[in-house]
Amino acid sequence: MTKTPIEGEELRAQLAALADDSKDIFLLADGQVRLTLVSATHVVNQMKANHRLGLLETYVLGQAYIAGLLLTSTIKGDDRIQLSIECGGPIRGISVEAWACGAVRGYLLENPIPLDKPLASLDTSMLFGPGFLTVSKVLEGSREPVSGTVMLQYGNIAKDLAVYFDESEQTPTLFYLSLHFDRNGNVMGAGGLFIQAMPGCSREVLEALADKTTSLADLGRSIAEGRSIKEYVEAQFADFAPQELGSSFVAFSCPCTREHFQHYLAGLPQKEKDEILSGPFPLDLECFNCGTSYRFMKSDVETLFGKEN
Repeated sequence: MTKTPIEGEELRAQLAALADDSKDIFLLADGQVRLTLVSATHVVNQMKANHRLGLLETYVLGQAYIAGLLLTSTIKGDDRIQLSIECGGPIRGISVEAWACGAVRGYLLENPIPLDKPLASLDTSMLFGPGFLTVSKVLEGSREPVSGTVMLQYGNIAKDLAVYFDESEQTPTLFYLSLHFDRNGNVMGAGGLFIQAMPGCSREVLEALADKTTSLADLGRSIAEGRSIKEYVEAQFADFAPQELGSSFVAFSCPCTREHFQHYLAGLPQKEKDEILSGPFPLDLECFNCGTSYRFMKSDVETLFGKEN
């Protein structure tokens, strides 16, 4: 993967001033609730640059990236999470993959998102329309992923993920995804949280947390203003005696390489190879997941296909 340079002096200064992105896990109420938070300002800005996204596309795909990273708190080792949405709205779908180690990648099926007129608000329901949300756990050593699917009810990633956990895993949860933009449409702070009830969690604790989440401070703005995740948790969840379990690094990352695309080209049927050799050149192949483009000149392809230059 190649990282596209992030443009804008003010934005670059903001990113340099912020701490590295991270995933932080806490226990609340004597271990009755697990709280996972992700700070992802660097991730979202690199995603935006690599995929050449506009403001709306950044808002939608950025939420999906943050959600994917939050879901990695449910896996370990070399396991990974696949979060996908298939829908009938202008977005058509989203595909995000995140590893337990903290790497995340993914893409929008429609970029840019085709709209008849600008959105009047950040209500994304009309962008999704009817469809399905699927969460798959690809566990190390397993032949098939463990997957669950629910119908979209809200056209809102955070709310529909809560529906997924309620229906597929019978676990009370809450997701909160936050991107804070400046006046120029730059993402100055981004993050999210995932509240998950543990077995035996009391109804009183759940009700108190439900009340609390209606008045949470804007996480994206808090990150943009330089506050740490720990400071945010201590301020917002003080009544639940938070206990920090650990913190780990997260980043926008993709394992694609030029060699991967060389193998892809070499494995094509002869008819397709002949069509490629007829041009035009240069041949540019782009990774859907990270937006990296790999350029092949005619001489490169001829060598790869075993032709003489």
